[in-house]
Amino acid sequence: MSGTNQKGLIKGVKDFFSGTIGGIVQVFVGQPFDTVKVRLQTQPYNGTLDCVKQTSKEGLRGFYKGSTTPLVGYGTFVSIQFLVFGYTQRLFNERNVKNGDSSVLTMSQLYLSGAAAGIVSSFVSCPVEHIRTRLQVQRNNELYSGPIDFIKKIYSKYQIKGIYKGQLITMARELHGCGCYFLIYEYLMHRAMSEEKKKRDELPSWKHCLYGAAAGYGLWGFCYPIDVIKSKIQTDEFSKEKRVYSSSLDCAKQTFAKEGIKGFFKGFGACILRAGPVNASSFVAIEIAKKWFDRRFQL
Repeated sequence: MSGTNQKGLIKGVKDFFSGTIGGIVQVFVGQPFDTVKVRLQTQPYNGTLDCVKQTSKEGLRGFYKGSTTPLVGYGTFVSIQFLVFGYTQRLFNERNVKNGDSSVLTMSQLYLSGAAAGIVSSFVSCPVEHIRTRLQVQRNNELYSGPIDFIKKIYSKYQIKGIYKGQLITMARELHGCGCYFLIYEYLMHRAMSEEKKKRDELPSWKHCLYGAAAGYGLWGFCYPIDVIKSKIQTDEFSKEKRVYSSSLDCAKQTFAKEGIKGFFKGFGACILRAGPVNASSFVAIEIAKKWFDRRFQL
């Protein structure tokens, strides 16, 4: 293997490793917020506080329903995001250098790198979120005793299509959401590095924390209505006879007709409360993991 290829492989491993750590942190910090968000999106409650009160009757476990699957899945899908994002960044960087341009990526290149990461990772996030969403909205394990039981029952009836229910709308959300997510974080990081004339690992952790929170707010601010549709599609019935929505577009039309524009922002408060701490802690963990990796392998 050539030196260039070996260096690229090592960077890819670092991106994958740090993304895994960030994904695990996301689940531990964000699962209670996400449970409230999904229930508000798909079930009738008198606001966020009412949802929290009703969920608390199920104990702490009520807020962490369906967390086993994302604990494994999010580590995988976030690691894929960072792997693809890092790889796409390097491709753009090489092209810029060959063309005699600045090695710093443009805003559009950062967005496209994030969008590519979102498209690829959606093939993991869709089934993970489908399983988690179904488990979050059920009470007392009435249908599925856990993620394995869910997979067995759904696959036996509907095969792989059942597991991947909502794939297209999930891909749309990840494409735009990740494009905005990585664009905001990397733009803020590059600006700070340029202004302070420091390397990435020399910036203080509070800036990683602040920029991570900003990226999280940007992600959900730009794609939340798509997420509402995704949640409704993934909690809808499987059979055509019982299904409420024939497609994502039909879901959007029905939601607007019945609830107006507010229908696309149900649970937004819980989501924004979650976005700050979850993404702040995730990016801090990712940057710490990258530093450890660099020191461990003397990069």
